[in-house]
Amino acid sequence: MSAHTQTVEKGQNTILLCQESYVCSGTDEAIFECDECRSLQCQRCEEELHQPERLRNHERTRIRPGHVPYCDSCKGANGNIMHASMTGSRQIAAVRCQVCKINLCVECQKRTHAGGNRRKHPVTVYHAGKAQEQEEEEGMDEETKRRKMTEKVVSFLLVDETEEIQVRNEEDFIKKLDCSPDQHLKVVSIFGNTGDGKSHTLNHTFFYGREVFKTSPAQESCTVGVWAAYDPVRKVVVIDTEGLLGATVNLSQRTRLLLKVLAISDLVIYRTRADRLHNDLFKFLGDASEAYLKHFTKELKATTARCGLDVPLSTLGPGVIIFHETVYTKLLGSDHPSEVPEKLIQDRFRKLSCFPEAFSSIHYKGTRTYNPPTDFSGLRRAVEQQLENNTTRSPRQPGVIYKALKALSDRFSGEIPDDQMAHSSFFPDEYFTCSSVCLSCGCGCKKSMNHAKEGVPHESKSRCRYSHQYDNRVYTCKACYERGMEVSVVPKTSASTDSPWLGLAKYAWSGYVIECPNCGVVYRSRQYWFGNQDPVNTVVRTEIEHVWPGTDGFLKDNNNAAQRLLDGMNFMAQSVSELSLGPTKAVTSWLTDQIAPAYWRPNSQILSCKKCNTPFKDNDTKHHCRACGEGFCDGCSSKTRPVPERGWGPAPVRVCDNCYDNRGIQLDVAELPSDEEGGTLIARKVGEAVQNTLGAVVTAMDIPLGLVKDAARPAYWVPDHEILHCHNCRKEFSIKLSKHHCRACGQGFCDECSHDRRAVPSRGWDHPVRVCFNCNKKPGDL
Repeated sequence: MSAHTQTVEKGQNTILLCQESYVCSGTDEAIFECDECRSLQCQRCEEELHQPERLRNHERTRIRPGHVPYCDSCKGANGNIMHASMTGSRQIAAVRCQVCKINLCVECQKRTHAGGNRRKHPVTVYHAGKAQEQEEEEGMDEETKRRKMTEKVVSFLLVDETEEIQVRNEEDFIKKLDCSPDQHLKVVSIFGNTGDGKSHTLNHTFFYGREVFKTSPAQESCTVGVWAAYDPVRKVVVIDTEGLLGATVNLSQRTRLLLKVLAISDLVIYRTRADRLHNDLFKFLGDASEAYLKHFTKELKATTARCGLDVPLSTLGPGVIIFHETVYTKLLGSDHPSEVPEKLIQDRFRKLSCFPEAFSSIHYKGTRTYNPPTDFSGLRRAVEQQLENNTTRSPRQPGVIYKALKALSDRFSGEIPDDQMAHSSFFPDEYFTCSSVCLSCGCGCKKSMNHAKEGVPHESKSRCRYSHQYDNRVYTCKACYERGMEVSVVPKTSASTDSPWLGLAKYAWSGYVIECPNCGVVYRSRQYWFGNQDPVNTVVRTEIEHVWPGTDGFLKDNNNAAQRLLDGMNFMAQSVSELSLGPTKAVTSWLTDQIAPAYWRPNSQILSCKKCNTPFKDNDTKHHCRACGEGFCDGCSSKTRPVPERGWGPAPVRVCDNCYDNRGIQLDVAELPSDEEGGTLIARKVGEAVQNTLGAVVTAMDIPLGLVKDAARPAYWVPDHEILHCHNCRKEFSIKLSKHHCRACGQGFCDECSHDRRAVPSRGWDHPVRVCFNCNKKPGDL
């Protein structure tokens, strides 16, 4: 509109006034628009003006609210187009010239009123509202309306070739679709080989030929990953996929991605451009059906539960339309009209031993292209017919579609090693199952990918075999098993009721222990001097279990005995410096009582020297006379003589002063069975060797512990030379910053991050030991 054009405010309101002023003087509301008179007319002017016979046949239209007249200059009286810029239909008027008394669109106003005196003509401005736009749409045919609805549709990348979803969340997905969150939708996807025109097919089937999905005449595939667009006419999410034979990188992941798209689809179009249906079509659909039922049904059921849907997503798989385009050959079933194409397809599936049981239906739609372009009308009708059927697959909100795709992507993701690729199937189990392999027998896990995130343990189809390297035997208490309970037990260094010192001494003397939470200590490996039975034959049952990477369940507790000894040495060294020889004396006294001959007085009952009555202190050594068995101090039992009557043989042994003085008097000793006395003496001799060993601990502590730490390290501990930083705070270790192992997880920590103390019974540490900050926060027993 020219800047110099005078605008008349009258007429800008919502009420249009009569433009004839023949009877009403232009004050009445306009009721009709006469195309031939090219004016808006009130009731009175319309009746008077059309009384003459020649004017009675004028085409008059009743005005609706918000009506704007057409431009008078766009079409002359003979109906011809006045200027070439028009599209062939009359344009909506933008203004009415009060002098010329004509309605003008923007283009006609510029053309006729831009110069001269006409530019000063006063005009009335029309404001086209929603009602006028609605009137325009009502004037369109159904096909034109549909075209107009799809004019603004654009596609977007939904999932890339590495299986990464390219929308941030559910809201982003709905925003890119440009639809309402409450709108119920269905999903249509397309599959086929590279170069068969999948994108072109979708553009003509859903978007009237507009290039919503990119097409290209080049040799390279124009579709990489998965693209999506929303069809507002049919309320459908349309998904375009990558060609089956086009990928050269990440082939396994890209193939797996196709099945994820198929699983969330309600209708699948398999596009093939070949004169005959090839076997790979049937093989693809058969393998996809098997993989869908085997791997995706469970996950889709879980998504159904999370979203609270009335109709399960996994009740039936999508329907399939095979769109077959030929050039030189007849369509399937055209030779014999009595033969139904779908029946021929089912027979072909059976011959190839492929069973598409997962699909709710399979339909065939063919077209023969003698001369381009391809006729997609038959496919369009078939798609619309399938979408109208809601008996097996119901429409759902876009958020549910996103959640289903996200759940499948989270479950079935990750790289697939080349050595696990199987070429006998489009969708082998390796694409969807856990890649972990048992270290003992080599069998693979049968669970779905990423099941460990949900706390589900590994599981194999076959039984495992025993491996000495991993010692993958699991012990269960036989007594509890016979009472209907299955209680796992493990060999341990000490019983949970033993103190650290006592447990260490018992381990040195009696070997490892098997303790049941219900039955207590059921086995010691060296309980007797001879004749100890295998626990498998007496107190436990065994099962051989798989050893999965990243687990350490078969690192038995007795494997940390050496480290417990080192811990004991460190503790003893500290105790010697702080408490003198108290701990060493306590262990020696206990060992003495355990292996003492029957006639010896127990250490716990000896409080003072039998002869001089001097009270014994904690650090004082108690000595037994080998003749009478009483307790003496060193000064009152420093003499030695043979005591053969007690079974000590001809060698001189320690005796008290009284027994030394009475060495010529025969002792009155009760007869003991030779094997019992011999066993007691053997025990005593071994016990003295043990005492000597424990007595030498202080000397042993002069040896650097670093020389034996790696040998004593439990199998689940990270080696010292591999620990460079604290596992928690990442501080770098140095001479001033010592390394400490968490007894629960085996990682290396600084003292600040592992100063907590807690029992770790699963690792054999029944008494409080060092644990890291993270393990200490875990609830329950470690």
